[in-house]
Amino acid sequence: MELWKHAFPTPLQIRDVAAEAEEAGWHGLAVVDSQNLTGDAFVALALAATVTERIELGIAVGNSVTRVAAVNACAVLSVDQASGGRMVFGIGRGDSCLVHLGRAPGRLKHFERHLRQLQAYLSGGEVPFDEIDIPLEVAPPADALELAEGPGTSRIAWGTLSSDDAAIGPRKVPVEVAATGPRVIGISAVHADRVMFALGADPERLAWGIEVAKAARRDAGLDPDGVKFGAYVNMGCARDIDIARDLIRGPMSVFARFQLMQGGTPIGPTSDETAETLRKLHEAYDMGTHSRNQSPQAATLTDEFMDRFGVVGPPDRCIEKLEELRSLGIDKVLLAAQFNENAYDTPEGVAARQLVETEVLPVVQAA
Repeated sequence: MELWKHAFPTPLQIRDVAAEAEEAGWHGLAVVDSQNLTGDAFVALALAATVTERIELGIAVGNSVTRVAAVNACAVLSVDQASGGRMVFGIGRGDSCLVHLGRAPGRLKHFERHLRQLQAYLSGGEVPFDEIDIPLEVAPPADALELAEGPGTSRIAWGTLSSDDAAIGPRKVPVEVAATGPRVIGISAVHADRVMFALGADPERLAWGIEVAKAARRDAGLDPDGVKFGAYVNMGCARDIDIARDLIRGPMSVFARFQLMQGGTPIGPTSDETAETLRKLHEAYDMGTHSRNQSPQAATLTDEFMDRFGVVGPPDRCIEKLEELRSLGIDKVLLAAQFNENAYDTPEGVAARQLVETEVLPVVQAA
């Protein structure tokens, strides 16, 4: 099982964060992509590539709205070449990156089209001009230029499987989709290289997500075992379970919110107690305190919910929960508790990080 660390792409700090993550033994480092809240994710990963040699680098996650697919693909290929082939691109429908532009997550049809185009670009393929989402009122067709000759379709002519100048040789950069609901799970199962479930660490919910993904592939005439599975998981590791919970309340509130993003009924198998907790969190959510431990939404999470939804407690308990996820078919876990309002810079946070890196990483990644 791959264990990945989550971080903010702060330009002045990312090199230290990346070097420390590699030295500590993490399989990968993924950064947030939210332009109004932090630095540019791709710039940060390019900087991280200059101070590391082994660790994989990723975005968790990009989106299909703020960049057209060609721009996303170009940035992905740039980091992949700068890192010598260590880039992994995670994408979703968008959350904080769009809220701070006054928008909700991207629509499903648009997201699926973007994902298809992204995979085409990264594979050296072509995308018809009429499928590119640039409104005509923003830029008219290139025919208006009356060129003697021009490209007939859109493709990236460098750094892909079909180009001649790929510095690292032929390589298809993996694309992962952050997925919660059945429709996005289905889309990602068909078009992505790995489905990254944002369903917490609840084995019942993850088993449900895996079956939804496999069913979607069967319906599309594809091998149900032809896609990989991973999960975004909030993990608080401490000898004292109360301290462990308090370290990850804010980050867990972010991922718990995805289960009931726009109200209604929670996604996937859910107990009455869990549904009530999610309802309260949805009603209390304040995007101004997004991911913070001291927030109205974080205060709604009960101990029982946190223990079920996350990986919480001393190292042996964390290892046991991660092994349970591995047995389901989860081969990658991104520990999404590595960012909040500096909780990991406190004495309790420093101790928690040391426990993860000295007692959890070596056991789980060696198995």
